[in-house]
Amino acid sequence: MGEVDTTFIQAIEHRPKLVVVEAEDIPLINLFVLNSPNSSEPEVATIRPLISKIAEACKNWDFFQVINHGVPLECQKNLEIVARKFFALSKEEKKKVRRDEVNLLGYYDTKYTKNVRDWKEVFDLTIQNPTLFPASHKHDDKELREYFNQ
Repeated sequence: MGEVDTTFIQAIEHRPKLVVVEAEDIPLINLFVLNSPNSSEPEVATIRPLISKIAEACKNWDFFQVINHGVPLECQKNLEIVARKFFALSKEEKKKVRRDEVNLLGYYDTKYTKNVRDWKEVFDLTIQNPTLFPASHKHDDKELREYFNQ
């Protein structure tokens, strides 16, 4: 395998403790209220508990499982096939569509946690093309930018 790039090596105090943990009660988020055929625009009172449940899952778990999202199974399968093909490409090919300061969407593999590189590759994309993003993180900034999937 060769030498491991030192940017991937965690400091000893940040390395995981070798204990077995079984996750129970992973949050299950049901989006039926957003995809209900009876409702073209859900009521705020109906959505508020859903928003709270998502916020709680993010705060306490950092992830959750979503059901009744409305994405057809065939579409999910196709996305998985395309993703497997993309991530099997050479690093040079993947970097042709890399994310940068100009392109917020695309491939990247240089995420850092606690100043150490994560062992993952990511490809960000959106459903709508183009997608509007805020121009900055500032709350009062109303400017939007258009981004296109690569």
